[in-house]
Parts: sequence; C-alpha cells; structure tokens
Amino acid sequence: MRQTLLALLLSALCALAHAQGVRYDVPTREGVTTSLYWRAHEGARATVLLFPGGGGGFGSVENGLPSGNNFLVRSTAHFGKQGFNVAIFGRPSDSHGLDFADRIARAHLFDVRAVIDFVRTQSPLPVWLVGTSRGTISAIAAAIDSPDRVAGLVLTASVVNRRTPSAVPTQDLASIRMPVLVLHHARDACPHCLPHEVPAIVKGLRHAPVKREIMVSGGASAHGEECGPWHWHGFVGMEVEAVGLIAKWIARPH
Repeated sequence: MRQTLLALLLSALCALAHAQGVRYDVPTREGVTTSLYWRAHEGARATVLLFPGGGGGFGSVENGLPSGNNFLVRSTAHFGKQGFNVAIFGRPSDSHGLDFADRIARAHLFDVRAVIDFVRTQSPLPVWLVGTSRGTISAIAAAIDSPDRVAGLVLTASVVNRRTPSAVPTQDLASIRMPVLVLHHARDACPHCLPHEVPAIVKGLRHAPVKREIMVSGGASAHGEECGPWHWHGFVGMEVEAVGLIAKWIARPH
C-alpha cells in the first residue's frame, strides 16, 4: 500500500512538472545536445515549436516558464491558453549563439530534425513551426528541409533584407507546400525586417496551398533597440493579440 501511494505521488509530481514546463537537453549530433523547453497542455490541438530571434535560447526555466524576453518566449503562457503544447528550440551545446548563416547550416538543420522527432515522442499532435526575427530563418529552412515532419509555418517579424545572410526571401520558398502565415508589425524599424519588403515572402511562396500576410499596428510603449524584444519588432504591448491571430489562423488557415 505504501509503495502504491509513493508511486502515485511520484507520478503526480512528474505530471505537475510536465504541465508547468521543463527543460530537456536533447541529443542531436554525436557529442552534442540541444536545449529544449517543453510544456504540454491538456486538450491541446497542436504543438508549436518556437524559434526565438537573436542568438537563440529561452533563458532559464523558472516556476515552469522560460525567463527569456524574446516575443515568442515571453508569450509561452499565451500559446498555452490558446490550446497548444509549447516547445521552444534553444541552443546546441557546441555553440554560444546562432547567427544568421548558422541557421541554414547542415548541423543546425540536423539539430532541428532531432528536436522535432523528440517533440513528437512527447505528443503525436501536428507540429507547427513558429519563428520570429532571426528565428524565421531557422523556421523556413527547417520547413524546406523536413516537410514531412511539419504541418505548417508561421513567420513573425521576418528577416526580409536580401543583403542579410540567409534572409527568408533568398531561400527556396517555391519548394514550400504547406500553409504559411506571415505576421509583421507595420512599425517594425529593424533594418533586417522592414515592412515594405515583407510581400516578397508571399510572392515567393508560389506552391503553398494557403498563404497569408497580416500586417498589424497595435501595441504600446516601444523602447530600446529597434531590433530588440521591447520595440515594435517584438510586438510589444500586443502579445496576447498577436498570439490570438496566430492561433486563429492555425485553427483555420485561409
């Protein structure tokens, strides 16, 4: 009886930790692990695999949530409330950060494939890739590389300047054959992500069965560096609205 109660208690504690969110170090290449944040949600309709911008990473895990300031990272709870399992791609153990060109490298794509496969062992639900800023390079490259592992793609604050290494419009967009949402802020002032260059993405998605561009203008209190998480580039002040738009579109791509 005592052993049964102990087993039930341990099971409950594990389930609680799982629901709150945990960090995994996923073996991805020989001698290399890639950090992953995972938070399951009861009744989820899909899993979103988030690719933060900058050098990548999601910070530490505190009280079940990631501590990073990136738009996608700080919106983890919002994605959960919208009915998604949340996975966040971190950094490989052999790197201190993911630069622009790193995100289309063979090693990175191998890491992404391994992480997606691990996520699918945690939940059989469809996996949608969601990238922001520099993370859009990873997301589009992974969708091109592993179309059989991915249900759809969401690009936010996309890197669109063709002079930037690996910018989204310079990749093989014509090979994408899955639903794609492009969400951007009309006041994004990051030189890599200027709004007037965003239509090039949709134009390049010639074979995507469904594609849509949404340009938003909401939010408040933008401050700091123009490519930073607290400026319009990071959808500051409209995180709930932005995640709501993404969730609504994933539920019914159109």
